[in-house]
Amino acid sequence: MEILGIDVGGTGIKGAIVNIETGELVSEKHRIPTPKGAMPSDVAEEIAEMVNHFNWKGKVGCGFPSIISHGKVMSASNIHKSWIGIQADDLFKQHTGLDFKIVNDADAAGLAAMTFGSGKGHKGSVIMITIGTGLGSGLFHDGKLIPNIELGTIPYKKYKYYEHYAADSARKREDLSYKEWGKRFNNFLEFVVQVVSPDLIILGGGASKKIDKFKDQLTVSVPVIASQFENEAGIVGAALKAK
Repeated sequence: MEILGIDVGGTGIKGAIVNIETGELVSEKHRIPTPKGAMPSDVAEEIAEMVNHFNWKGKVGCGFPSIISHGKVMSASNIHKSWIGIQADDLFKQHTGLDFKIVNDADAAGLAAMTFGSGKGHKGSVIMITIGTGLGSGLFHDGKLIPNIELGTIPYKKYKYYEHYAADSARKREDLSYKEWGKRFNNFLEFVVQVVSPDLIILGGGASKKIDKFKDQLTVSVPVIASQFENEAGIVGAALKAK
């Protein structure tokens, strides 16, 4: 069975057709820049462009950078505040005519890892941390998703959120070396361990591809591994959610 998976991020919207029995992409991945300001109408238009690119007529799964409750957007840290309260599944259906299943983006990445990747078969508590414009977190217990655990948006010192301190966007914005940034990210992981006591931490998102550049700075007591899907996990997990 094939489903279109879309991953909405702070800088880009990525999509591909996914074989949800194997987790493999059966099309080339397509990327569109996230509209500046990420207003609802502008993002919806880009979602429609993504659907048209694939000439897609079936179900669509969409990972979204927000707490999601039954398709409704409940938070907005890396998107416009006007998203809060919007029924995203209905909005996207209005622009495409297709049925959408919306899921928190880190939850989507975690679903891919727990179904096909590094977390498959792991019992106990496993948390996926996605590193990009923000810091997403998807928590699983005995393989079951506990949705909308948004640890990256917890306030931290002078920074509005932890993700403003330790996301990959902070590394770029403050021109930090991977060693300097790795210490910040380890600080965030220590907070994660304190809050949810995971048995395993899986890293996803674009920065996870470069784990060799900062893994020496990771001193938390919990095993930390990279997702096998890297920055495709959100696409695969979104498609799984639409199943």
